[in-house]
Amino acid sequence: MDDYLNDSQYDTDYEDEVCEKEELVQFGSIVIPVILSVVIVLSLTGNILVLIILAGYENLKSLTNIFILNLAISDLVFTTGLPFWAIYHIWGWVFSDTLCKVVSYVFYTGFYSSILFLTAMTIYRYLAVVHPLSDVSKQRFITGVFVSVLIWIISIAAAMPSLFYTSLVEIHQKGKHTVGCEYSLRKWKTIAVSQQNVFFLITFVVMAFCYIQILGRITRARSHTKNRAVKLVFSIVAVFFIGWVPYNVTIFLKLLGDNLVEPFNDCKASIHLDYADYVCRLIAFSHCCLNPVFYALVGVKFRRHLKSMLHRMFTRQSPVQEQQVRMKNFISQGSMY
Repeated sequence: MDDYLNDSQYDTDYEDEVCEKEELVQFGSIVIPVILSVVIVLSLTGNILVLIILAGYENLKSLTNIFILNLAISDLVFTTGLPFWAIYHIWGWVFSDTLCKVVSYVFYTGFYSSILFLTAMTIYRYLAVVHPLSDVSKQRFITGVFVSVLIWIISIAAAMPSLFYTSLVEIHQKGKHTVGCEYSLRKWKTIAVSQQNVFFLITFVVMAFCYIQILGRITRARSHTKNRAVKLVFSIVAVFFIGWVPYNVTIFLKLLGDNLVEPFNDCKASIHLDYADYVCRLIAFSHCCLNPVFYALVGVKFRRHLKSMLHRMFTRQSPVQEQQVRMKNFISQGSMY
């Protein structure tokens, strides 16, 4: 996670100390930990709730539910790294070199798995709506397991550079020495950011194509069931794009500045980019707690399951009522739409 770890508060490209960023550092040390703390609580609560509802009320043989399950796990994996970044913005990296590599690796694994599972959900919805009679659109459990395993393998492999090439480095800033967790060579930062941007660009093209086709078909079909299903996936993907597009653009521009490309290496431009990076980063990192919100707002069955679970928690049911609930959950099949 070098683009995150090589934060502007520890910028070493201005060794002559002409470009001072004390206000920026102070801003980051206060705002980022506070917002990340809120994101962590919401993400843990929301995604664990999704897992509980999927396990207790839903049919996990549904392909969409398999993807939602893995997306929630991916969000939780991503969330586990956020407490370390919150602490990092306050005191610098106070943990071991091994933990530096692991936390960086977790970030990239969570990022790649999230974007790939969202892409898989979009492609499946495209096939189900635009090509409902195709063999691929009818696949269920085996297909879901195979695709999920493949996505995790790709995500783990794509994150490998952060595991091998991040390390603890000493950072000098205005007479102070701070330990940072960064890529040891600029070459690997360039590779990591470029790879992240390429992944995002490819999925953007795929999702854009799928949704243009889906919207065209819905306009002609006028199906309320399909509309509800597409609305959920579209909401999740829209939140992902709103969060990650500005972030990917910002880290690309910062990379140009690191490689001394005009005018992004100018001190004033660098400070503006750093502030933009803070804002875009916080929006992007918040995606892990927003997906469950859209399940609740758009997913009709999810809301019903949530109400049922809360009702069972706070009211005592008779054995007959409990049996009726179990039978209803057993009969209920399909996704959370």
